Amino acid sequence: MAGPLLWPAVEPWPVCTAVHPKGRGYLLADVRLRRRIQEDSRGREYTEEELRLLDGMTRGNHVPGLREDDPLPMLAVAQLYAREVPDLVGPEGQDLLQVFWCPFEVHGDDRTIHVVLKWRHSADVGAVLTPQPEPPVAGRAECVPTMCVVHPEQVVEYEYVGLLDEALQEEIDEWEACLLDEEGEEQDGSSPQADYATYEDYVAAMAAAQAEEPEEVDYMSDLSIAPGWKVGGFASWHLTDPAPVDCRACGTAMPPLLTVDQWECDSASRSWLPVEDRDAESDPHIIDPVGVYLGRGLMRVHTCPIDAAHPHRLSFQ
Repeated sequence: MAGPLLWPAVEPWPVCTAVHPKGRGYLLADVRLRRRIQEDSRGREYTEEELRLLDGMTRGNHVPGLREDDPLPMLAVAQLYAREVPDLVGPEGQDLLQVFWCPFEVHGDDRTIHVVLKWRHSADVGAVLTPQPEPPVAGRAECVPTMCVVHPEQVVEYEYVGLLDEALQEEIDEWEACLLDEEGEEQDGSSPQADYATYEDYVAAMAAAQAEEPEEVDYMSDLSIAPGWKVGGFASWHLTDPAPVDCRACGTAMPPLLTVDQWECDSASRSWLPVEDRDAESDPHIIDPVGVYLGRGLMRVHTCPIDAAHPHRLSFQ
C-alpha cells in the first residue's frame, strides 16, 4: 500500500487531467509527517518542536502556480500480485494490479475520487521508474494512504442479507433468535449474586464477567460481509438499499474488485479480526492501518467480468 510501484521507466505515469483546484489542500509531506509524529509520540506528550511542526500543517493554497487544468500525477495507492491474492483475477497473462487515484474528491457528478487501474505482466517491466511522481497536495489528509505491507488472508463471505430470498431471510432470523435464547439460558445459570466492597471491585468483576461471556453471533456482522480492505467478495448495502452496478459497455453485473474501507473491523465485526491481532485490537495499526476515509467511509471499485478493459465503476456506502 502506497509504496513504490513496479512501474516501467519508459512508461508515462498516470495523471489527472480533470479541471479542478490542484494546489489547494494539505501538503502530502505534511500529511505523512503528522502521522510519523503521532506514531512517535504514542504514550507521551508532544514535544515543543512537534507542536510547532503540527501547528504549521494547515490547509491552504500551497502551490499557487499549479493551474486547475495542469496534469496532476496520480497518487500510488496499492500494488497487488495475483500470486499473493487468490481472488485477484485480471486480464489473461497479467498478474499485477496497480491502483491510483487523484487525492481530490471533486470528480464527476458525485464529486468523488477518480480511480485508475493498471494491469500488467510483472516480468515484462524491466527498468523501474525512479523517482516516482506524486501530487504535492491532497484535498484531504484522509485521501492519502499510509505506506504499509499487505498480508492477504482468504476468508469466506455470504451474500448481503437484503439480496437473499425471503424464505432464507426468515430462516436466518429464526437461527439468530435461537442463538440468543441459548446464550440467555447460559447466562441465567452462571451469574451468581455477589457483594462488592468498592465500586472499583464491582467494575472489575463486571469487566471480567463480560470477557468470559460468549460473543453474540449474527449473520450480518459475523458471516456475511467481511470488513476492511479486500479483493473480491460481496458488496454490503448497509447505508442504502441494494442498487445494481452494471457495466455501461455491455450491461453485465459488475462484482467488486477492490473494497476500500475506513477500518479493518468495528465492535460489531470483531470476529473478522485475525486471531493474532486480537490482543492488540485497540491499536490503530490494527484497526486503521491505512488512514483512508473516502465518501461515507467505504468505497468499492467494480469491474466487468466479461472484459477487464471495460470502464470500471465506483459505489459508496
